[in-house]
Amino acid sequence: MKKIALIGSTGSIGTQTLDVIRAYPREFRLEGLAAGSNLKLFAEQVHEFRPRKASVATKELADRIRPELPEGVELYYGEQGLVEVAAGTDADTVVTAIVGSAGLPATLAAIEEGKHIALANKETLVTAGHLVTEMAQRKGVALLPVDSEHSAIFQCLNGEYKQEVRQITLTASGGSFRDLTREQLREVTVEDALKHPNWSMGAKITIDSATMVNKGLEVIEAHWLFGLPFEQIGVLLHPESIIHSFVEYRDGSVIAQLGTPDMRVPIQYALTYPHRWPSAAKRLSLAEIGKLHFREMDFERFPCLRLAYECGKIGGTATSVYNAANEVAVARFLKGEIPFLQIEAIIETALAEHEVQFHPDLETIREADRWARALAETL
Repeated sequence: MKKIALIGSTGSIGTQTLDVIRAYPREFRLEGLAAGSNLKLFAEQVHEFRPRKASVATKELADRIRPELPEGVELYYGEQGLVEVAAGTDADTVVTAIVGSAGLPATLAAIEEGKHIALANKETLVTAGHLVTEMAQRKGVALLPVDSEHSAIFQCLNGEYKQEVRQITLTASGGSFRDLTREQLREVTVEDALKHPNWSMGAKITIDSATMVNKGLEVIEAHWLFGLPFEQIGVLLHPESIIHSFVEYRDGSVIAQLGTPDMRVPIQYALTYPHRWPSAAKRLSLAEIGKLHFREMDFERFPCLRLAYECGKIGGTATSVYNAANEVAVARFLKGEIPFLQIEAIIETALAEHEVQFHPDLETIREADRWARALAETL
């Protein structure tokens, strides 16, 4: 039986992870569960799976939910709660499904305890890739990608020599506004932005998909996961989201991973690797689909992706500022404080005003994160 800890249990990836665990009750045991502020769903999850440790966002929320939880469940809150759930149980694999840079300390703590990481929190590698990968290597811990694109690349690299890779290419759906002009983007609403054409995702990631920040974060994450320079990482617009990503080798061969858009597939593969268990996902019928379409990525149309490449090549705290400024800008857009195109303007301004620190330790990363958030709130 595999023992699992899950941080970010009430979000889109978290609930789909629990679908996978629910499908194999004899093969998986949930040791730890952490959520944010969705107390109703959190309480239902705790009652169903009976983890040893659980956590919510704040002390106030913990005080409210404590009387409703079953006996024997230790309840925590805040950052320390995430660390307890990720690192303080008998779990051998931790699924990091929390959105944003808040997942970094818990991920590092879990790696320090020798736990394998099923990584759905891309901000962990974006902000501290050098720290995470070095520690994982030192501890002999596997970083198993959950994002569909990185899972695809991971699968396409299986059994191959990395030095024979010419390029990896991440595919992008283009998000809610892929067919709109820059001029049309000035008038879009929050409701428009949240209508992703292919995937079921949380609000923040859906907005990131529309700005292409999500793909930018994935490019930076791919650099750390697969140890490739940014010049060997490409992005291709693929509206159907059937080819999840592909690898081109130096002999001209291209190996791609295909499937229906269902996050339960890469989640399950990360939890069962190197095995493939039966899945409830709809089988892919290429005859039914008929045609697949592709377009070159337009960096003028999607400037946030261009900024991600630039930040990745600069390194240091530039990627932390990119991520933090975006998190604040997206939150402000979702609250109706700024228009859609202001998201990219805030990111660009924060990067222009930031003095990059190279080879940062965790505290330097956190300071850059705080600085960027404070600035992004004022722009």
